[in-house]
Amino acid sequence: MTQKEYIANVLETVKILEDSLRWLKRSYDKCQKIGVKKEYSDDEFDAFETLTSRYARTADILIYKVFRSIDAVEFENHGSLIDILNRAHKRGFFESIEKIRQIKELRNEIAHEYVKADIVELYGDVIEFAPELFSICDNVRKYVEKNISSGE
Repeated sequence: MTQKEYIANVLETVKILEDSLRWLKRSYDKCQKIGVKKEYSDDEFDAFETLTSRYARTADILIYKVFRSIDAVEFENHGSLIDILNRAHKRGFFESIEKIRQIKELRNEIAHEYVKADIVELYGDVIEFAPELFSICDNVRKYVEKNISSGE
């Protein structure tokens, strides 16, 4: 790929992230109004199921698509996931590695939870961690606008 193609790839992955984020925020707002509780109506359960799915998808896009595409533009060797996350941290996308670790671990729990009672326990965590995910995505958008978009 040429540098121009790498830049186009970053811009496309950020657009995909922003689209996913828009839907996540919509679900988050709806579920915040419902609130975290022990029992959910069918409609409330559907809303939280949608929220967890959108949370996991957005975290995946951010970590596995956007961070990697930024590395490619900046001539960073992909390396391991921890290398990618360390570089994202150095770029100022999040305060600490622990924050992104929690987001990623919650994503993994969502992806591997199949029992209704267990997934319900994750709803409060998603409500808690979603604002941090929003903030990281905003930091990425600002970084790309400042450092990569101008490179075209």
